[in-house]
Amino acid sequence: MPSVTATLVASEEPGSLVLAATGEWLVETAAELDRRLRGIDAPKGRPVTLDLSGIDRLDTAGAWLLLRTEHDLRARGNTVEMRNLRPNFEPLIDQVRTAGFLPPARHPRPAHHTIAGFIARIGEISMGLITRAYSILGFFGLVSATALRLVRHPRRLNVTAIVAQMEQTGVNALPIVALLTFLIGVVIAYQGADYLRFYGLESYTVQLTGASILRELGVLLTAIILAGRSGSAFTAQIGTMRVNEEIDAMRTIGLDPVEVLVLPRLFGLLLTLPMLTLCANFMGVFGGGLMAWGELGISIPEFLTHLSTIAPWSFWIGMIKSPFFAVIIALIGCYEGFQVAGSAESVGRLTTLSVVEAIFLVIVTDAGFSIFFSSLQI
Repeated sequence: MPSVTATLVASEEPGSLVLAATGEWLVETAAELDRRLRGIDAPKGRPVTLDLSGIDRLDTAGAWLLLRTEHDLRARGNTVEMRNLRPNFEPLIDQVRTAGFLPPARHPRPAHHTIAGFIARIGEISMGLITRAYSILGFFGLVSATALRLVRHPRRLNVTAIVAQMEQTGVNALPIVALLTFLIGVVIAYQGADYLRFYGLESYTVQLTGASILRELGVLLTAIILAGRSGSAFTAQIGTMRVNEEIDAMRTIGLDPVEVLVLPRLFGLLLTLPMLTLCANFMGVFGGGLMAWGELGISIPEFLTHLSTIAPWSFWIGMIKSPFFAVIIALIGCYEGFQVAGSAESVGRLTTLSVVEAIFLVIVTDAGFSIFFSSLQI
């Protein structure tokens, strides 16, 4: 196949600059022709003639280059004349000329790179968070109303589903909760003893470990583990049912999805999280006791004696928090599951979002409890 070539030759005529176009002015030669046309240096106000007699083939790209050159030269004050254009090329030139020339669009500057755009972005995020909080609050109200309806009609409560959820969220989560809290107890006791040794107060390692585990870390770690394990499972399960249109089928046959899907998960987590917190407290204190025995030589009876000096409220504060954390994890997990919109990508994205939201709200709630109990001097 012969190569496609096109040329542009500039020559002088009395009182005029002649640009002779020859060859094939096609999209294949447009890049080279564009470079040559941009290099034309015609004195301002001088007449320019475009001689098109030598053009063998012409397409839209070539016609656009010719008309752009004519437009640019006239914009600089030159008089431009096209001559010797073949009759079969005239309709194409007329069509391109009719389309007109638009100035090249500026590359849009991202709005958030300006002060006004930055403020607008903050406003958009804030409004989105407020809308989302309102929607979650509405979902909480719907679940509460459904739960109150079940109180009046307890036979509608599916006990089998609640027991199944207790097994999935409680019994199956027991090994990982016990292992992690045991290791946290070991770490706190070891680091506490290492730090307090500088002040000769290593015997207070027991109080430090016990208060940290019972008051804060036991329930908080358990809630975070369940938010990542059970909360994500709630979102994925309900989201998959949304994708498969099973929830729509439930509504068609007269079943309430909140009653069937949300309440068993909520009640199951409400019952299992306090029990898992109790197990986490025991394993954390047990790990701290073993470390105190091995590192400080504190025997188990001595460890228990030191542990008894901790205020009983330290244990009950952790247990009081657990039902609130359970409600947060269950509601966020189920809420995000109902927000899934017909695709596997949506299931994955909202599952991740539910874990982040649940952990965030658990920590915020824990901070609120800390401020509240501190104000009560407990």
